[in-house]
Amino acid sequence: MSETNTPQLSDKEMEEIVERAVAPSAAPASSDIHPDDAQPLLKITDLEVTFTSSTGVVPAVRGANLTIYPGQTVAIVGESGSGKSTTAAAVIGLLPGTGKVAGGTIEFDGQDITNLSTNEWVALRGSGIGLVPQDPMSNLNPVLRVGYQVKEALLANNVVPRSEAGQRVTALLEEAGLPDAERRAKQYPHEFSGGMRQRALIAIGMAAHPKLLIADEPTSALDVTVQRRILDHLGKLTSEMGTAVLFITHDLGLAAERAEQLVVMHRGRIVESGPALEILQHPQHPYTKRLVSAAPSLASARIESAHKQGIKVTDEELVGAGKGATSTDAIIRVENLTKEFDIRGAKKGQDTFLAVDDVSFELRRGTTLAVVGESGSGKSTAANMVLQLLKPTKGKVYFDGEDTSQMSEAELFRLRRRLQAVFQNPYGSLDPMFSIYRLIEEPLKIHGYGTLEYARAEIKRAEATGREPEESGCASSSRPPTRSVR
Repeated sequence: MSETNTPQLSDKEMEEIVERAVAPSAAPASSDIHPDDAQPLLKITDLEVTFTSSTGVVPAVRGANLTIYPGQTVAIVGESGSGKSTTAAAVIGLLPGTGKVAGGTIEFDGQDITNLSTNEWVALRGSGIGLVPQDPMSNLNPVLRVGYQVKEALLANNVVPRSEAGQRVTALLEEAGLPDAERRAKQYPHEFSGGMRQRALIAIGMAAHPKLLIADEPTSALDVTVQRRILDHLGKLTSEMGTAVLFITHDLGLAAERAEQLVVMHRGRIVESGPALEILQHPQHPYTKRLVSAAPSLASARIESAHKQGIKVTDEELVGAGKGATSTDAIIRVENLTKEFDIRGAKKGQDTFLAVDDVSFELRRGTTLAVVGESGSGKSTAANMVLQLLKPTKGKVYFDGEDTSQMSEAELFRLRRRLQAVFQNPYGSLDPMFSIYRLIEEPLKIHGYGTLEYARAEIKRAEATGREPEESGCASSSRPPTRSVR
């Protein structure tokens, strides 16, 4: 047997791996909390959702059927565009744009809510159905303090008297995993990290203790330690208060760990549903089988099993890891990087926050370096300093041997061609007034990329440096173009 291989596991071994990856809560319970004759909390029957576009009517959800009982946890799993979030939006009456329920029924707590009026939806949301949306940046008001936005949810649903709202806001933020919650409540969303903003949304979603909580990718922006704390808290709601939870996720590992029932969606249709353990052990639909084989948690178990069989390194461990491992040339070198932020309203002596503290690392050419840490640990701040989007308080950043802090405006502009970022939040990074074509076209125009002039300049630079053209490439323009502010 070769030392580098992909293990072929027997059905029994695969079942054992799945059982280790799935939490006990996902396994069939000895006493079912929702007997067959119980009243369903949510019942979706033959749901059809469509959107109208310039090319006609586009079906987004096709004939979906789903039942959730009080206290039950159900996860809808599928890739982007499979209809997961659209199904959830229909349940809470928040279909965007031209979206509408074209067929079928949605019943909540024995009431048909398919075609409620605006006032009826307002009365139902919050105390009846709560929502933790996926994107924190577009769901928090940037001009209102975070604490005020949590308080709005409390007062709108008459959870506590106004006099007790401030104390309850602090408690909710603490339960959602925010340290120093009293001070954080006075800050604005832009002063939070992405994970902290997501936790604020979780606090808002749980504020009125809803009967059904729809969690649309609730932990996608959270680190693993806070993720467990949040999910444990949601589990506590389910067991103690009878709150049902509907997870919308593409993370099969999360679904397997937390949900009793799995619903797999693909291209708008539910292709498979049933107990989580049964679906993971014996997937029937080809798409479900692909999801199971690609699940990171199950891949980790397969690697562990392979090691026990004597295989030192598996193919799965080498994906993206071994490439360029012999390179010694550092394309980025960071030395003693430090960043301090001023804290508005803090006492003297406590008015600075140390976000990055004496960080040093280097990235070798042709390799991938992962910077890992909890939300608020300074990962994104360090990356923004490397990109020269933030000025370091102390320390240096070298790109290809050059100190970026000493670069002129024109040199920094040329650097932008070679140093690019994929930001965490697409809604906050893409201009909503631009078409996708124009968004992609803009950097190409700014840097003159793809023009004949650019190609000639690249060939000359490649001949002079001995590197590949793309590797040494700078824009043919020596200074940034004059552009109007949009």
